Amino acid sequence: MEFSAKQIATFIQGEVIGDEQAAVHAFSKIEEGTPGTISFLSNPKYTPYIYTTQASIVLVNRDFTPEHALTTTLIKVDNAYESLAKLLTLYQQSIPSKRGISPMAFIAPNAQIGEGVYIGAFVSIGEGAVIGNNTQIYSNTGIGDNVRIGDNCCLYSGVHVYRDCEIGNRCILHSGAVIGADGFGFAPAADGYQKIPQIGKVILEDDVEIGANTCIDRATMGATVIRRGVKLDNLIQIAHNDEVGAHTVIAALTGIAGSVKIGEWCMIGGQVGIAGHSHIGNRVGLGAQSGVPGNIKDDSQLIGTPPMDQKTFFKAGVAMRSLPDMLKEIRQLKREVNDLKQQLNNAQ
Repeated sequence: MEFSAKQIATFIQGEVIGDEQAAVHAFSKIEEGTPGTISFLSNPKYTPYIYTTQASIVLVNRDFTPEHALTTTLIKVDNAYESLAKLLTLYQQSIPSKRGISPMAFIAPNAQIGEGVYIGAFVSIGEGAVIGNNTQIYSNTGIGDNVRIGDNCCLYSGVHVYRDCEIGNRCILHSGAVIGADGFGFAPAADGYQKIPQIGKVILEDDVEIGANTCIDRATMGATVIRRGVKLDNLIQIAHNDEVGAHTVIAALTGIAGSVKIGEWCMIGGQVGIAGHSHIGNRVGLGAQSGVPGNIKDDSQLIGTPPMDQKTFFKAGVAMRSLPDMLKEIRQLKREVNDLKQQLNNAQ
């Protein structure tokens, strides 16, 4: 299907600068734009590409003013990235959803399966499980006993949801995600470590997205809870009895130890480590590779190990680069002080 610049601008409440009849049928990155595609510009470092791109239409922020002649049609919007997301969502919704149950799937006789579902080959759904309407479960996925999955969810190939766990509506779980494996609980004993049974569960609230190969452990008792709207990247470890607050986003390779509570609307960078039993406030930002040994107050923006405010961290980084020269200066000063002491001693 093709759409004109005028049609697109109407949908995203934008202003066309150029040819209103410019037509597109696909998306492209601005540096790889080709005729018939729509792209976007939101990061200033990509600005040079707007003068060379072959994309037929480019979304830009309303404050963008070109410094050179353009060959592309612009659509000015309040937020180019948000507008692109709306168009991509519309495009995705136009792709027909899969429906039906593969004859090679195993479904326990007492499992409850909603309407309009898709269940792929070699999916296993355990006893007492409940699958909501319009949910899609792709091949080789395992759903344990008494698991509850809401409406309009998507579980890609190779997802595993252990017994008793609960998944809300409109959740997306990418391949390799494991929900409800045992928490890492062992008690030292004379002959090794004794396993502590993990009898809790995991609860994912509505509109949660879990990246590929991310693991969320079940609680020792009670529940590990991922609140509504949380987005987790790939390769993240969420330990037993953690709680991640609503609309928090966490980047890849982050590890969160047990019994941590993270507030709402936090932004946590990649490779962050958070020690057990910590309490992270609301709207906290943690830069990549931060190591968090304890509690953090609301609205803190920190980076480093232990975390410090960003200005202090970057000042410390500048000072760190100066340390070799400072060390030379200190050694020279020590030599000069020793020489002065020697001269004073000789004068006496």
